[in-house]
Amino acid sequence: MKILMVLTSHDVLGSTGLKTGFWLEEFAAPYYVFRGAGVDLTLASPKGGQPPLDPKSDVAANQTPAMARFKKDAKAQEELSQTVKLADAKAEDFDTVFYVGGHGPMWDLAESPVSIALLEAFYNSGKPIALVCHSPGVHRHLTYKGEPLVKGKRVTGFTNGEEEEMKLTHVVPFLVKDELLRLGAVFEKLRDWQPLAITDGRLITGQNPASSTSAAKAVLQLLAKPAASWTSVEVSQAA
Repeated sequence: MKILMVLTSHDVLGSTGLKTGFWLEEFAAPYYVFRGAGVDLTLASPKGGQPPLDPKSDVAANQTPAMARFKKDAKAQEELSQTVKLADAKAEDFDTVFYVGGHGPMWDLAESPVSIALLEAFYNSGKPIALVCHSPGVHRHLTYKGEPLVKGKRVTGFTNGEEEEMKLTHVVPFLVKDELLRLGAVFEKLRDWQPLAITDGRLITGQNPASSTSAAKAVLQLLAKPAASWTSVEVSQAA
């Protein structure tokens, strides 16, 4: 099984002068879920090399076992520092793609023609795609058969309430929930910060950092089934 994990290369939080990037838990938790399953894993980012870490994701209050494990894992750290350039990643070489969240993707992965074409190539070829937290916002320009890819799909992503708690509602270029609703998706959520992953056919989305483990497990569960059965909706509310 071959999975492509995609991280942001964007490190500027709007006009605040603050740093942003990928959210550490949203990388570390899926990384170890996939590694534990023996997945052939490739990491990619628009610029290649070391992706920028959102410093807020590594504060004391946000620590998790997966993050602690990563900080002691020299091999994983080296692998993360050597992501391939996204333009060099081809959908035909992988079974699925998993987009790591954080605020960074809202600026680069959501607007990158390379990112858009890659996700559409996966989906158009009948393969699943998975996105967690802010990354479901990357759907804003994705289409499938002439319509927004998420139109009519049950999805989740970072909620407006969660963004308000981060005090970034007026900093981000768009709100994930509002954008998905604009595209015609059926947006679902639990209470803020609770884990939720939704699989609708070949589309997997996770609500927030706490949902990254559930989303990664949902990817493995889907790939373990015959492709002909990839039509149902499944909801996971536990990490």
